[in-house]
Amino acid sequence: MILGMPLSEVIWLVGILLAAGLVMGVLSGLLGIGGGGILVPILFEVFAGLGVDEAVRMHLCVGTSLAVIVPTSLRSFVSHRAKGAVDMAIIKSMVVPVVIGVVVGILVAGYSDEKILKGVWAGAATAFSLKLFLGGATWRLGCTIPGNPLRALYGVLIGSVSTLMSIGGGAFITMMMTLYGRSILQAVATSSGFGPMISIPATIGFIWVGWGQSGLPPGSFGYVNLLGAAIIVSASVLVAPLGVRLAHGIPRRRLELFFASFLAIVAMRFFWTLL
Repeated sequence: MILGMPLSEVIWLVGILLAAGLVMGVLSGLLGIGGGGILVPILFEVFAGLGVDEAVRMHLCVGTSLAVIVPTSLRSFVSHRAKGAVDMAIIKSMVVPVVIGVVVGILVAGYSDEKILKGVWAGAATAFSLKLFLGGATWRLGCTIPGNPLRALYGVLIGSVSTLMSIGGGAFITMMMTLYGRSILQAVATSSGFGPMISIPATIGFIWVGWGQSGLPPGSFGYVNLLGAAIIVSASVLVAPLGVRLAHGIPRRRLELFFASFLAIVAMRFFWTLL
């Protein structure tokens, strides 16, 4: 028996988490996302199998997913920057408002039930996927990304909702940059830089708000299960550069449609659980 489970079940569990890590790592590099869309549904079922109370299960999934985003997003960002595709000026101009948004998201999560977190997931993913499916290359809000105060307000929104969704902000940044005329490749590359600035403080925050919470599985620090995160990270960090290479070799519209399909699947998954 390991962690209260037979050895065969532990091996199966580790295999599922490793597979999730591989898929998440590729998508992180390919789409500039933090991978929470893949991990949260999988972790939800894994923690259900471990008997984790439903009252804390979704929070644990989000917190653990955020912890996994830290090394994966760092690896993705370094790879994209090495190819010269990242707009560092945008990243630097939005650091402070994004971190403020992360703090807001942590506080909201601390007082929210799992239905609110799922609702945020489903609604945001639906909006993003519709924009990409229907807009193509024709939707524009302008030719230049606006400055402050609009950019700062958008940064706060990115930080707060990304924290609640356990993503690295890639969907938000990609949508913003493409609506203002930037290429999908530059948008994806730049969005990878927001993963670390969101996931690091958000992970610390989920440890804090969940500290002392009862009903958490072994290896948990607050709402972050470091045991599960370590298994997933070991696989995802290795394959993130593969996703980056794929992103630089795929036509613009095909990458947009792939991104839209991914978001639509995530939205349907969480709308289903709310029924």
